[in-house]
Amino acid sequence: MYLATTGRRDAPPRPAGARRRVPGTVLVLGTVSLVTDVSSEMVTAVLPLYLVLGLGLSPLQFGLLDGLTTGATALVRLLGGVGADRGGRHKQVAGLGYALSACSRLGLLLAGGATGWIAGALAVDRLGKGVRTAPRDALITLHSPPEDLGRAFGTHRAMDTTGALLGPLAAFALLWATAETYETVFAVSFCVGAFGVLVWLLLVPGRPRDPGRPGDPGEPRHSGEPRHSGGQQDPARPRDDRDTRPKAPAAPRARGGLLAVPRSPAYRRIVFCAALLGAATVGDSFLYLLLQRRLDLDAAWFPFLPLGAAAVYLLLAVPAGRLADRIGRRRPLLYGHGALLLAYGLLLAPVPGAAALVGVLVLLGVFYAATDGVLMALTGPFLTGGRQAGGLAVVQTAQALARLGAAVAFGAVWTASGPETALVAALLALAAALACAARLLPAGPTREGSST
Repeated sequence: MYLATTGRRDAPPRPAGARRRVPGTVLVLGTVSLVTDVSSEMVTAVLPLYLVLGLGLSPLQFGLLDGLTTGATALVRLLGGVGADRGGRHKQVAGLGYALSACSRLGLLLAGGATGWIAGALAVDRLGKGVRTAPRDALITLHSPPEDLGRAFGTHRAMDTTGALLGPLAAFALLWATAETYETVFAVSFCVGAFGVLVWLLLVPGRPRDPGRPGDPGEPRHSGEPRHSGGQQDPARPRDDRDTRPKAPAAPRARGGLLAVPRSPAYRRIVFCAALLGAATVGDSFLYLLLQRRLDLDAAWFPFLPLGAAAVYLLLAVPAGRLADRIGRRRPLLYGHGALLLAYGLLLAPVPGAAALVGVLVLLGVFYAATDGVLMALTGPFLTGGRQAGGLAVVQTAQALARLGAAVAFGAVWTASGPETALVAALLALAAALACAARLLPAGPTREGSST
């Protein structure tokens, strides 16, 4: 049994075979994410190569930097999620996060080659991402029917990934046109990010409209209820409408802080499994560096490695979301981590370099398509009204902290014993985490109404 507390409560049942449409708010949120990801990926696509090969950071130092910039968002995720819930200010809190990420590009302009300044600017960007992610995903949950959450998140993630594809291409074009002037990339990235903030402010609604509230456009009338005009009261109806006319409940607001996040066994299992699987997830940058070492790839081609995985993600995000809505969200989540496990194995296997390159990028794309939005869609229906952002933030924080530990541990083992030993350890850890998650994860709802 699950708590279907998100989406529209009073919406009439959709006829069989009726076409399902993605809510307009989800498309606007996807547009903002697309623009913001163009801005972000213009900068981050070249950073692993620049830091490790350009500035000479060791794998351990890079692991610390990569992990800290991701894990530093933990507390901010929680505060952002709980703050958005308590005041019903999902738009305002998420907008602050988008503004922080845009302003971090100005920090990169001032950093020069100083590693500390670069780390600080990246931390501000990650803090902005941490602030905005849970409230934004809560808006997707609140504006989408529970049975279509997989498709809604898949559509959003597909648009987000389009930006991840365009960002590195734009950065490469700017570097080629300006003779590798990184300051130009940072300046253009700031302008693009600022445009995304503007779109957010102008087009994203502050909170989902209550379809049952009197006076709202499109309010469903009860059968046999006469239509009135001019704001005059029907003399046949008692003055106190509450006695005769049911109203949809007002949008709930959370109280009690973080400790009031849902404590159902199913929700707790999701949080635990998200952390467990995250602790066995090697960061993409490490996998790209392993591919670069194995293929002896020219440095000029390194920024294009993420594009292969992003292209696969873009193609599969919506189909994976639809599949999750039909068969339950547990199995796609497990299959996605199984694809990541195969990617680890492929990097260790004695296969031709070209086969390893294509296989790892495809498997990485499958991993993200089957896990990123699907995890949020799996969690959403288990959250009670008014707790969407806080509940999602807890899951995201558990995953981020676990990946922080994974990045540091992988970098440390690589530095001490070599990349092959580190990859074998990661493969064994992920296999064990998958076996545990397969037993613990709830299935969640399907369109046929079944769940576990």
